[in-house]
Amino acid sequence: MTRLADLAELVRAPAALSVPGDVLSGAAAAGALGRRTPALAGASVLLYWAGMAANDWADRRLDAVERPERPIPSGRVRPSVALGVASGLTAAGLAVATAAGGRRAAAVALPLAATIWGYDLRAKNTAAGPAVMAACRGLDVLLGASGGRVVRALPAALTVAAHTWTVTALSRREVTGADRRLPGLTLTGTALIALTTPARPTPPAPGRAARPGSGRAARLGDLVPAVLAAGYAARYGRAQARVLADPSPARVRAAVGAGITGLPALQGALTARAGARLLGLAVAGAAPLGRRLARLISPT
Repeated sequence: MTRLADLAELVRAPAALSVPGDVLSGAAAAGALGRRTPALAGASVLLYWAGMAANDWADRRLDAVERPERPIPSGRVRPSVALGVASGLTAAGLAVATAAGGRRAAAVALPLAATIWGYDLRAKNTAAGPAVMAACRGLDVLLGASGGRVVRALPAALTVAAHTWTVTALSRREVTGADRRLPGLTLTGTALIALTTPARPTPPAPGRAARPGSGRAARLGDLVPAVLAAGYAARYGRAQARVLADPSPARVRAAVGAGITGLPALQGALTARAGARLLGLAVAGAAPLGRRLARLISPT
């Protein structure tokens, strides 16, 4: 009988802490934060877990050679169970998204689910792999924005997608190691992301007058996305710099893990940039918890 712990490893359960921030940053940017947002975040987590299970099912023969310790090649989870988990979680994610956000959410959730499965079954081992995975995360941000002005969430979606491209590009070298050009490219991308994230604040709503004395508070509040973006760059950038010095598989895997567990800090910066500063800090707070849980179950 399959143990719950094995299923948690199959879906990389702790890595899901990096997922709700997509929806929250998109909702904040689109002015759509509300009672439906938590349910959309839950749908996003379900689709993420589905993608992890589908990934291991699709890679089961390759993992038998390169990563025999994983749940399927080790015999702890049968391939049919993994496929069933992936399919069930996909259906659940789509159902929750549709129930929470109606047709507008379904219009994003359906292509998101299709892109996730397309990555796992077709695109992952092609040159298009990083771009397809980046599209998954960008659509995830737009899922959160689906109840508001979606166009205003496009910069946040592109930012998260760009970060995802760097992580995915590195992840393709977890087993073989990388040449120094790749971490040099991804590190440059990370620096640009961190520099531009706090520099594009969402404009205030039309007709909203500033309260007396609010200018100083606003200026202090504008520091929040800058500080969070700097923290994101410092941790993820440091891991990539280590790959530059030693592009071994172990260093690459560490950098990929840092990119996954460090994403909430970037999402928090984007959420704070949209004006939801306390929520942005709460989103960023998932980063240290994710790093602790990653010691128990690998996020990669």
